[in-house]
Amino acid sequence: MLPPSAAAFAALLDQRFSCRGYLPHRVPMPTIEALLRMAQRTPSWCNSQPWQVHVTQPVATERLRQRLAGSAPDDTHWDIAAPAEYRGVYRERRRACGWQLYESVGVREGDREASARQGAENFRFFGAPHVAVITTEASLGTYGVLDCGAYVNNFMLAAVSMGLGAIAQAALASKSHILREELALAPQRQVVVGISFGYPDLGHPANGFRTARASSEDTAIFVD
Repeated sequence: MLPPSAAAFAALLDQRFSCRGYLPHRVPMPTIEALLRMAQRTPSWCNSQPWQVHVTQPVATERLRQRLAGSAPDDTHWDIAAPAEYRGVYRERRRACGWQLYESVGVREGDREASARQGAENFRFFGAPHVAVITTEASLGTYGVLDCGAYVNNFMLAAVSMGLGAIAQAALASKSHILREELALAPQRQVVVGISFGYPDLGHPANGFRTARASSEDTAIFVD
């Protein structure tokens, strides 16, 4: 039997999913402010709190959506290097997630045009009214990025607790040069990830599947 606080936390983890379809309604500012206050409790090395968060309201979201949708697919710039490749079990998990998504939205194997259209939804924010762009201070290096990752996780769990949906999108970081211009980012800030968020459209087919998780026996090593 889990203590009540642990049961509540476990329920939040079970409820969270990568939301890829949103209702058009904007999220009220008091809700966004409460979400940000919760995420701000994230621990960080020496309490440095390296994250900065640019949150777009619907007008700015649409402006950014149009700019990203108009960029060429190969027009990319990563502030932080993307994975060189996925091997072994990591490749298997990535492929399993991808095929679940494609099956949910009716993309057939080998249909590159349809898969490209689905991929382009990243740059439409899947219809979300808001985007949170997370940046770190370049001088803090890998551990600044790690702290921002913890912030991203807490942001998404806080969103679920407020009845919202969210999805962390590395794809948005691939357009850091565009985000830098649109958001007037300082030169020393590095784009870590973007989070699209809003009220989830639970009837959207892309929200109808859930990814599996490896068991703790597969990932934890106990040392005596």
